[in-house]
Amino acid sequence: MKIMRNYFLLFLPLAFLLVQCAERPMGDKVKEPFTGNKYESNNRWFRAVGKGVSTRDNIAEGKADIEAKRELAQQVQTTVKVVTDQYLSDTQTNNTDEINDKFQSLIREVTNTTIGDLRKIGQEKYHNGEDYTVYIAYEIKKKAMLRFLKKKAKADAKIDKVTLDTMERILDQEIERLEALDGDE
Repeated sequence: MKIMRNYFLLFLPLAFLLVQCAERPMGDKVKEPFTGNKYESNNRWFRAVGKGVSTRDNIAEGKADIEAKRELAQQVQTTVKVVTDQYLSDTQTNNTDEINDKFQSLIREVTNTTIGDLRKIGQEKYHNGEDYTVYIAYEIKKKAMLRFLKKKAKADAKIDKVTLDTMERILDQEIERLEALDGDE
């Protein structure tokens, strides 16, 4: 009887440990700042959140800033590519590759400059004794971004008249679509 009780006491912690591991196979869920619908892109806004970690607070902030802006740039690039591909397939335009290349370089140029309507909608900084962790959230209205792209395209001397006209039509069409969405709300 005593031997059975010793085995029981030996296996009880092992059984408890196995149950604990089975309950959380991936670990505890972590809720980071700036999550949820308010910080996600939708049909009116491009939104992005960046996270930076460093032993220096200004470096962590810079990393978070760059990550958020990079994510915004990817969203803009994807949106413009989808809209451009759809427009060009509908209109059977001859210089589709050239227009796509011009849009790509324009988006890179725009995201390397300061965008006027870019708004910081949140920033939080944490320090755990060693590292700083910074979260930054940005948003920009889609219509404003498309208008800014149009303005930059007009100012770009490397874009020929035919390509510029096509780019303006594409951007105008998307701006009109977004304005119609605003009217529905």
